[in-house]
Amino acid sequence: MPAYARAHVMKNSTVTIDTVEYNNQLTKARLVPDSPIQTLRTLVPDGILQDADSASWTLEIAGIQDRGTGGLAKAIDDAVTAGGSLTMVIQPKAGTGQDKATVTIIPVPVEFGGEQGSFRTFEASFAVVGQPVFSQSA
Repeated sequence: MPAYARAHVMKNSTVTIDTVEYNNQLTKARLVPDSPIQTLRTLVPDGILQDADSASWTLEIAGIQDRGTGGLAKAIDDAVTAGGSLTMVIQPKAGTGQDKATVTIIPVPVEFGGEQGSFRTFEASFAVVGQPVFSQSA
């Protein structure tokens, strides 16, 4: 059997917020589901009931702490100050017919500063409002 054709290394990805691309400022963009499984054990030996709850999602990103014009950290900080949400589109591989996810996140402040001799970067996790919308790029 030949190798699966749609497998690929995550590179040449696109991440946009309100049509502005931040690809060159990010090193990580990942959606992580949390799907709690509930278990109820009854008094009989085979009386185990299990069901999965609806998934809640978290967006994890890491990137450069650019708070200047066009910086992702500034866009996040501005959204925090405005008290709004951000809509992000994540596409792991650029081009048409590729997987993508659209999410609305609740912005939280990202870190500032760093260690001597290192790039000023940040890692942050954001709560996703509702469920991601998965689709294919046009």
